[in-house]
Amino acid sequence: MTIIRSLAQTALLAALVAAGAGCDLFEVEDRTDPNGPSRDEVLANPSRPLLSAVAVGIEATSRNGLNNYLTDVGVVGREYWVTSSADPRLTADLLGKGTSVLDNNTFYITGPWAAHYRVVRNANTMLEGLALNTTLSAAEKAGGSGWAKTWAAYAYLLNLNLTYEGGIRILDVGADEAGPLLSYDASLAAIASLLDSGSADLAAGGDAFFFPVSGGFAGFNTPATFRQVNRGLAARVALYRGNYADAGTRVAESFLSGAADGATGAYHVFGTGSGDILNPFFLPPTNAASGAHLAHPSFVADAEAGDTRLGKVLDRGETLTFDGLSSNYTENVYRVNTAPIPILRAAELRLIRAEVLARTGGLSGAVDDLDAIRTAAGLAPYAGAVTEAAVLDEVLRQRRYELYAEGHRWIDMRRFGRLGQLPIDRPGDDVWEQFPIPLAEGS
Repeated sequence: MTIIRSLAQTALLAALVAAGAGCDLFEVEDRTDPNGPSRDEVLANPSRPLLSAVAVGIEATSRNGLNNYLTDVGVVGREYWVTSSADPRLTADLLGKGTSVLDNNTFYITGPWAAHYRVVRNANTMLEGLALNTTLSAAEKAGGSGWAKTWAAYAYLLNLNLTYEGGIRILDVGADEAGPLLSYDASLAAIASLLDSGSADLAAGGDAFFFPVSGGFAGFNTPATFRQVNRGLAARVALYRGNYADAGTRVAESFLSGAADGATGAYHVFGTGSGDILNPFFLPPTNAASGAHLAHPSFVADAEAGDTRLGKVLDRGETLTFDGLSSNYTENVYRVNTAPIPILRAAELRLIRAEVLARTGGLSGAVDDLDAIRTAAGLAPYAGAVTEAAVLDEVLRQRRYELYAEGHRWIDMRRFGRLGQLPIDRPGDDVWEQFPIPLAEGS
């Protein structure tokens, strides 16, 4: 039986390691961040225990902002509507109701932006500490460096997904302030470079990390296996850049295999233990319409008969209506308050490979990958035209159903140039291309 260790348990392990360092990992105001040591403490004493605590804290803080992030991309991408009687902006600003626009000083952009940069700062603290440490082996330092760089790159990518052509700022290790806003292409290039640097470090990282890793990375908790996650994220970035050959290479270096179950992958995990947090995006699928994730009815209307992924929404047997939006369905992906949230799954990697093959002349291989996805969903093999355009349509369709509520639909429709195909549910609504850079960041 596989033991899935929560982040609270992981942090406790790090705390036991750090016990002799005089530092309480949970002595922080925000208990979702179990890395107690501050940057100054780490740089003053970059010991194994404190660096281990920072490593755990990087993973823990990566979960902050996920509620706003999944709300942003899922609502704008018309996967679901997040309804709230207490905050009408979720069905006004995000959907462009009437004269509503996206605000650059509101929680839906300032929250995730700040949360993801907090991960970057924690990762940079770890990198600074590793450079000063004199007791860890070269392999242990390399493994820790690869861990930190991979998480920083992932955090940057989530923010860039929101601001798109507005770009992001890169915070160099040791710097107090981030650099200028980069273009979208330059931002992706910087993220790809950081992942490649992390990959090289992980390749030299030896047999084990010097810190504990949660059960969200079961099977990927050594430098060599975590490097496969890094390479999978690099494949996603290469796809976004339109570097299809590179994306294919990165998929081949990832954890995708012929027999890989689509659910195999890396996850954010949650728990009820002291110092841990619950899934922040979770809402009971049986909630009233005034506080629910109402699934967009087109998800059901557009589905093929027999698709088992329709279980990702719950048929309420009644029409729920809020703010002029009506659906009989609620999101049912995250069914309990400790449900994990995917970071990267084998199914996504297979769909990346299918898209790469379709775009580079390997249509039969693309169909093979699509058939693997379709068969797992209870569908018959693909029977459409075997042309680049038709197969890419099928790739996008399968990404819609396979990756529902995981944060991909809006980004996919944008990069395919199809935002105009997303449904408008009320007269005067808009489909946004990007979120504004937060006011505090300036231009």
